[in-house]
Amino acid sequence: MREATILGRHLIVEGFRRVKFDNIETFFDQIRSETKGCHVQLFDARLIGGFDHLYFSVLNALKAHDSGTGISRNLAVETLLYVSGQHQIGRAIELMGLKPGLSEVAVLVISDTQQEAVKALDRIADLLRGERCEDVIELTDEKIELIKAAFDLTDLEIEATLRESEKEAVTNLLIERAALLATQR
Repeated sequence: MREATILGRHLIVEGFRRVKFDNIETFFDQIRSETKGCHVQLFDARLIGGFDHLYFSVLNALKAHDSGTGISRNLAVETLLYVSGQHQIGRAIELMGLKPGLSEVAVLVISDTQQEAVKALDRIADLLRGERCEDVIELTDEKIELIKAAFDLTDLEIEATLRESEKEAVTNLLIERAALLATQR
């Protein structure tokens, strides 16, 4: 579990593997009813480029939400847009959202207090019926090709931002895509 405080809110990120949920709509209904007071978003962990990818997406989403310039009035949905780098909610869900048969999930909880965030995460963990595993959030060599294809990252872009490693370049490009989303509104 990774935690941070951003603009006065508490952020928790956790990964899960071997998750089991039967019906996605029912699952989300349960999460909404069990985590009131928190903003919760779940992602296909295969497309998360590490904690920084989520952290900076949340930062941009909070700024947009707090200033009233966001696309969505819902902070969890606004976060989904920034993580995916998409303007359209449907496309963001299609890219980053939960899908039947998905076994690795990244969970993001934003709350006013750490206690609320931890309580919400624990309840989500019960509903997911999976194994907590922070490693599924980290950017690995195996995830790079999938992320490049999903986000249309070109080898030229990666080469242009390459300083230390391809992983760092991919993460920086994902953060840049989220930042650019704010300027394209």
